[in-house]
Amino acid sequence: MSLTDREKSQLRSSLQDAVVKCSERCLYQSSKWAAELLDAIPEPDASPDDSQLSDATSTGYTSAAFTMNPDPDEALLEAKEINRYLLAKTFFDCREYDRCSAVFLPDSTLSGIVASKEPKNATPKGKGKGKATTAAPISRSTGELLPRISQRSLFLALYAKYLSGEKSKDEEAEMVMGPQDIGACINKQLLTVSRILEAWFEQRRSEDSDDVEGSQGWLEYLYGMVLAREKNDELALYWLVRSVHLFPMNWGCWLEMTTLISRVEDLNRIMPRLPQNIVSFMFHIHTSLELYQHDANLANSLDQLLNIFPTSSFLLTCDALLSYHAKDLVAAEQHFSRILALHPRRLDSLDHYSNILYVMNARPKLAFLAHLCSSVDKFRPESCVIIGNYYSLLSLHEKAVQYFRRALMLDRSCLSAWTLMGHEYVELKNTHAAIESYRRAVDVNRRDYRAWYGLGQTYEVLEMHAYALWYYKKAAGLRPWDGKMWMAVGSCLQHMGRNQDGIKALKRALAAESYYETGDGGGAGVVGMPGSLRGMHMDPEILLQIASMYDATGDEDDAKAYMEMCVAQEDGADGSQLGESIAIHNDSPPGEGSDDEGGAGDRGRDGGGTGVTVATSKARMWLARFAMRTEDYGTANRLASELCQDGVEVEEAKALIREVRSRMEASGMSLPT
Repeated sequence: MSLTDREKSQLRSSLQDAVVKCSERCLYQSSKWAAELLDAIPEPDASPDDSQLSDATSTGYTSAAFTMNPDPDEALLEAKEINRYLLAKTFFDCREYDRCSAVFLPDSTLSGIVASKEPKNATPKGKGKGKATTAAPISRSTGELLPRISQRSLFLALYAKYLSGEKSKDEEAEMVMGPQDIGACINKQLLTVSRILEAWFEQRRSEDSDDVEGSQGWLEYLYGMVLAREKNDELALYWLVRSVHLFPMNWGCWLEMTTLISRVEDLNRIMPRLPQNIVSFMFHIHTSLELYQHDANLANSLDQLLNIFPTSSFLLTCDALLSYHAKDLVAAEQHFSRILALHPRRLDSLDHYSNILYVMNARPKLAFLAHLCSSVDKFRPESCVIIGNYYSLLSLHEKAVQYFRRALMLDRSCLSAWTLMGHEYVELKNTHAAIESYRRAVDVNRRDYRAWYGLGQTYEVLEMHAYALWYYKKAAGLRPWDGKMWMAVGSCLQHMGRNQDGIKALKRALAAESYYETGDGGGAGVVGMPGSLRGMHMDPEILLQIASMYDATGDEDDAKAYMEMCVAQEDGADGSQLGESIAIHNDSPPGEGSDDEGGAGDRGRDGGGTGVTVATSKARMWLARFAMRTEDYGTANRLASELCQDGVEVEEAKALIREVRSRMEASGMSLPT
């Protein structure tokens, strides 16, 4: 993707307009996003000379910060109420939300509108599809109660009222994870805001269609946000889509839509309904990453955007998360390191960086990151999460919990803090607190597979395998190409005595691991291979577990085949003769992943193996005993001798060698040299 100079100029103007308009409405995060993108566009090489500057001045050039509203009626209203607007915005900036709202919407006005709409009950409950274009009629007196103010002022007043309710909700909440903290507090201003917006939309709705005359998209965004908090997802999505059609540069509206999309199918279904521009392109990338996608098309799309915004912190973070989701931790760490060098005081998304450093056991870098974030702003949720991760790496779990709780005191919707605090409670053997932490993480974001997986682990510790299986399946559904998820499902099924289902799940785990080996984000490269995973390294633990489950079902042939494959992983030996035995059953239940068939061929990664492991030694011992049962004493003696050299199962191996020799002597066979 490349833009002409004219297109870049138009993009700059649109972003400048977005920065100003979002700032006017106190949508500071959206304004910051637009401003960072604007700054990331390279300036043209040739700067205008003095004569060009003087020409621009003489022709009446006006900065985007001072352009008038294109709607003459709105422009007139904004001019008349400018003094009150400045007063309200000052109150908002001082976080006096009720005073801000009262400048344009006094309590008497609010109570009158809400009371007049009470019998109508216009806000539909639940998720009822098909209600997106319906609204309860309002009386004429209700419309007359609405003050005649600009959309900008009405948005500011209602947004302040909404934030006032959020502030009260946080104040009413108990201490994080305290005895009374059940997450049941609600925003009591949602009803008021939604009633006023419904009255405003009904007043301006045209008779022959559902279009709202003269609307500029901001009030639709606020209404969609309120509906989302009321769990009316379908209707919220409808209004948010209308908002981005009217003003596509409001990034906050796109983020709200992301929270309502839980599956890739939902994303693909909504994309044709969206305006086709560069912001919707970014939305698709961002939402795909939120859904843990990491295919080649996504990487290509990101590269195209980075050609336009080469230093954008937002896009560079997306690039780092793309590598993170693909399990390429080294590349992800390098990307985040570059972001830190370009924007050393930017704390957004650095909690992901700390997770990567934690997994890589990079203690010095994590210590540096924690110190840096603490020096920039120690009371940002991201800083507290990073410091908590550092203490967790030091095995100071109580102190880690303390910092995760501090992050949640600052922001109760901090997903990382809830999930990581659950991990710490697991380490502290406090399963009740761990389950509650994971449940709260799921309440914040139902797409967080880590929380679902943590719930499964915790219930497995409690030996409640039916519950654990349900949560593991949720995690595997969110990450169908993560072998760890399918391993957990398979192990849980094994504990429940469902060996055949467990074998299928573990074979999916093998296919998933090969998916990351190929680096093919779309998964087509794995599924398209005709019944094999040739050239892929396989986890000996998974192979041993599959073999053990076959052995438990009495299928010794398949058990032997998988045991041999497990041993072959030591040196990456070619096991192509066993390739057909790893084919995944074609009768696997649909909808649990796209890896319905696969196989194994050459085992080893670039010709290298895992070396001797506990799993391969156990497999070798099983094969030796199997050889004893089948009176293949030469093979049994060879395998037992190899076990003595491995240093694992040595005593049992020596006993097996003695038994082999005694049987061979009894049978009159020549002893091995």
